[in-house]
Amino acid sequence: MNSGWVILDKDSGLFSRTAGGRIARLFGTRKFGHIGTLDPMASGVLPIAIGGATKIIPFIEETAANIKEYLFDIEFGYETDTLDICGKTLRCDNVVPARETVLAALPSFIGEISQIPPRFSAVHVNGQRAYDLARAGRDIEIPSRRVSVFSLDLIGVDEKTWHFRMRCSRGTYVRSIARDIAAHCGAMATVTMIRRTLSSGFEIKNTLKLDFLENLVNNGADISKYLMPSDFGLGDIPVLGLDNKSAGFYKNGGFITTDVADGQYRVYSGNVFIGIGRVFDNKLHPVRTI
Repeated sequence: MNSGWVILDKDSGLFSRTAGGRIARLFGTRKFGHIGTLDPMASGVLPIAIGGATKIIPFIEETAANIKEYLFDIEFGYETDTLDICGKTLRCDNVVPARETVLAALPSFIGEISQIPPRFSAVHVNGQRAYDLARAGRDIEIPSRRVSVFSLDLIGVDEKTWHFRMRCSRGTYVRSIARDIAAHCGAMATVTMIRRTLSSGFEIKNTLKLDFLENLVNNGADISKYLMPSDFGLGDIPVLGLDNKSAGFYKNGGFITTDVADGQYRVYSGNVFIGIGRVFDNKLHPVRTI
């Protein structure tokens, strides 16, 4: 079974899970997962793991490099139920704040902040997805969460469209940021575009389009060279190499005596990545095996 990563540039209008399923089928497997769900309307970086690489997703999400970067556009003057242009307009006041007012508001959203996710989001409320409850017309209250915004910049205004760039932690909602910026300025706003350019160390410059891969497969081409290895994206975790005998014990769940420092390691047998292990008390313990 194929294992590895495809760094997808997801198109707007496509659900993240749908994109992952189509990628998995191209590589002949049903097993897949992805890092950081993108809204259907959003485009950009969507790292998709297939086969055994799905076991590595939690370790990438835990790394210090788990930073997201978004470009997004908003329009002031109205607000929809989804907080983006895919929803129904709920309120309209036609208020457009001054540029200086918006610029003065942005520092309030940098650092660790409290944020309430949108009603139409994948967060769980009493064991159910918020968007399922919202679509059913249920009146729901979503608790706030702590997120981190590392930078937030206004990069231009084009007629009625305001362009922003944000770097933030996992779990930060662009649509909530837009809503809260507007409220801070005494206005309301709706997101008209979201594009993710960075996700947990995976960059937009390394992405592939789904239709590019599908066209190759439809024309009988080999797409294996576009599958990144399972350890792609784990560069912050140090390497621990094992000989063949020790690697065999490791893959079967055995503990390996070692004199390296305590901590988490990428484990290799020669040049072959075989999993993630943790060392403590001079023993390497398997955490994930590939």
